Amino acid sequence: MKRVIIAAIAACFAVPAAAQTVDGPKVNWKLSIWGKPRAITAGIETLKKHVETRSGGNFSITIGYDSFGGPKEYLDLLKVGAVQATVMCSSYHPDKHPAYTGLDLPFLPIADFDAQERIHEAYHKHPAIQKELAQWGGMPWMSNLLPQYEFMGRGKAPKSIEDFKGMRVRAIGGIGDAMKRLGAVPTSVDATEVYTSMERGTVDAASFPSTYAHASYRLHEIARWWTENLAPGTQACPTMIGLAPWAALPDQYKKLVDEAKPLAYAALKAAYKEADDKNIPLFKQKRLAFVKFTDGELAEFRKIGAQPVWDEWVAKMNAQGVPGKELLELILTTAAQGPKS
Repeated sequence: MKRVIIAAIAACFAVPAAAQTVDGPKVNWKLSIWGKPRAITAGIETLKKHVETRSGGNFSITIGYDSFGGPKEYLDLLKVGAVQATVMCSSYHPDKHPAYTGLDLPFLPIADFDAQERIHEAYHKHPAIQKELAQWGGMPWMSNLLPQYEFMGRGKAPKSIEDFKGMRVRAIGGIGDAMKRLGAVPTSVDATEVYTSMERGTVDAASFPSTYAHASYRLHEIARWWTENLAPGTQACPTMIGLAPWAALPDQYKKLVDEAKPLAYAALKAAYKEADDKNIPLFKQKRLAFVKFTDGELAEFRKIGAQPVWDEWVAKMNAQGVPGKELLELILTTAAQGPKS
């Protein structure tokens, strides 16, 4: 997987030949993330390389893979200034930012990564989202564009909604809500603990961004099946930058961070594609059963698992003073707009 990250960054990161090194003071940021280098980290690795290259090493970023704490601690670390930036996933602590969980709703009509980028960028600009995340001393810089989740599991492969009833599944956020309505028993096991949980039989199946995360956590080594087109949703995992560190950053360095954003998005998309190109043949080699649902079955999944969860989320947000209906409409209208010509 590390080769995937390197290849994606090499393909998408480029400093123009005429670009000059930007002068400035020595600045080092700490950026926290869990796990190891993998497809989702292609964006932050690109950010790191861009600012360090363009600043001649004066503006550096130390990416802490599990070295700055666990994923449920990252917002607190950002708030107290222990790190200057972080990748966080809202499903790990939804109560800390209820409005932001709108991006975690199941079965949202997100056609591809370009659509997801448009939707998440629009969501990040909404005043309610900016105000909510500012309470944790941060601002969303970009989304890490997790692919649609799929399930990988042991035991009997599910062929219908009925087969999910009673199944113990690792499913977090809105996907967990949807699976509960489908009759499954969701649990929010940390990503790093899923392999052991599945191996011991305390979890029957796990949903992860497909295919890179399944392979990153080696679930294909113990699984027997994989859903290839359920697409129950994805999770919002933005890279956040601390408001205080950003305010203190020299303007020329802020410009470098802004320059890195489209490069980071391109690197993410390339890394996910390269991961799929590698992992799908690997899953076949491991003789996993590929579970593919019909259009009618998928419509039934969405009927049961999507709209009721959306309605419940809107009502819950409105009761908390969050403009839930407005935020959901922002997602759906942005999704329907398509790319700008």
